[in-house]
Amino acid sequence: MSPATPFDHSEHHHLHLAVALDGTGWHPASWREPVARPRDLLTAGYWADLVAEAERGLLDFVTIEDGLGPQSSHPLDPDDRTDQVRGRLDAVLVAARVAPLTRHIGLVPTVVATHTEPFHISKAIATLDYVSTGRAGLRVQITARPNEADHFGRRAVERIEAYDSPAAQGLVTDLFDEAADYVEVVRRLWDSWEDDAEIRDRATGRFVDRDKLHHIDFEGRFFSVKGPSITPRPPQGQPLVTALGHGTVPYRLLARQADVGYVTPRDTAHARAIVAEIRAEQEAAGRSGETLHVFGDLVVFLDDSQAEAEARRDRLDTLAGEPYTGDARIFTGTAAQLADLLEESAGAGLTGFRLRPAVAGHDLPRVGRDLVPELQRRGRFRTAYEADTLRGLLGLARPANRYSATAPAAATAV
Repeated sequence: MSPATPFDHSEHHHLHLAVALDGTGWHPASWREPVARPRDLLTAGYWADLVAEAERGLLDFVTIEDGLGPQSSHPLDPDDRTDQVRGRLDAVLVAARVAPLTRHIGLVPTVVATHTEPFHISKAIATLDYVSTGRAGLRVQITARPNEADHFGRRAVERIEAYDSPAAQGLVTDLFDEAADYVEVVRRLWDSWEDDAEIRDRATGRFVDRDKLHHIDFEGRFFSVKGPSITPRPPQGQPLVTALGHGTVPYRLLARQADVGYVTPRDTAHARAIVAEIRAEQEAAGRSGETLHVFGDLVVFLDDSQAEAEARRDRLDTLAGEPYTGDARIFTGTAAQLADLLEESAGAGLTGFRLRPAVAGHDLPRVGRDLVPELQRRGRFRTAYEADTLRGLLGLARPANRYSATAPAAATAV
C-alpha cells in the first residue's frame, strides 16, 4: 500500500478508530459499576478480554495507559485518595502477553520517555512487533512530576508552580525536546540491523552478516548512544510512534517524530485550528511528504438514548463526589449521535479518533457493537481487516532502512 498524503483521510474515506484502555475506564468511579471487574484488573485475562472486544469491533489499535507513579487526581503530586483505582501493570508487558491471543488489532503501550532509556524501549517494542507479527507501536509521553523523578534518583525535576511561568515553559519544552531525541534514538536503533542481516546458513556456518549491523553513533543534547541494537529490525521496519498533544510544544513532537498524534479539540472549529497548526509544524520539520494521522480524543458514555447516557454519567459523578472533567471532550449519547460528531470532526481534518471508554466494561462493547455498525452503514468504516500489520491498517508504507546501502536518500533524513 502506498503512503497517503498527510491530508488524505484514506483512500475510501474510512475513519480510523482506536480505543484507549486505562484500568476499569476513564471515569474515576468506573470501578464501582457492576460490569467493571476490579478484582481482575491485575490479571492477564482481563486485558485479553478488553483487547479481544476491541478486535471484534475491527478497530485499528488499542493504547494502554501507564505511568511511573501511582495514579493521582492531582496533575503533579501523589494524592491520598482511597476511592479510586490505584496500581497498574506494565503496559509493554501487558501488550506482549495479549499479542499472541489476537490476530489483527494493533497494540500500542504507553512509554514514559523522561526516566527510561531509549535502548531498552527500542528492543522492548521491537520484541512486541515480533511477538505480534507486525502490530506494535508505542505512545510516548513525558512526566514533570517530582515524585516520579524521586523513584529513579538520577535527576531532579523542579516542581512547576504555574504552567504559564517562563521556568515551567522551559522545563516542559526541554522534556518534549528530550522525548523527540528519545524517539529518534529508538527509530535509529530499529534500523541498526538491515532487513537481511540474519543469514542463518548452516552449511557455511554464518548466522549473521556483521556488515549489515550499524552503529547509530547518536550524539545529542540528551543522549549519546552508539548502537547497534541487540534485536534485529522489527517486522514493520518502524513500529508505530504515537503521542498526545495539548499545545504548540507537544505538537512539535508530533510533527517531528509521530505517525499518529492524539489531540483534544473542544469543537469542530478548534479541531480545524489544531490540524492546521500541526500541518504547519510538520512542514517546518521537513515531513510534509509523510503521512501523519491526527486523531481526536473523546471520552465516551454510549447508551441507547442520550437520557440513559446522561443518567449513567450523573450516577458515576455522584459516586465520585464531583463532576468528571478531563483533558478531552466528553461525549454523552447514542452511537448515531457519536457517528454524526465523528463525521463532522473528520470534515475539520481529523483522520481518526481515539475513544476513551468511560466504563471499559460498558462503553468498549458499545463502540464495537453499536458505533462500528453505524459507521459501516454510512460507508465510513471497514467491514473486515484489510492488512496484516498496524502500519498497513493506517495506510503507512514499510519504510526503507536509513542505514542500508540501497536506501533512497529520503529514508536517511532525520
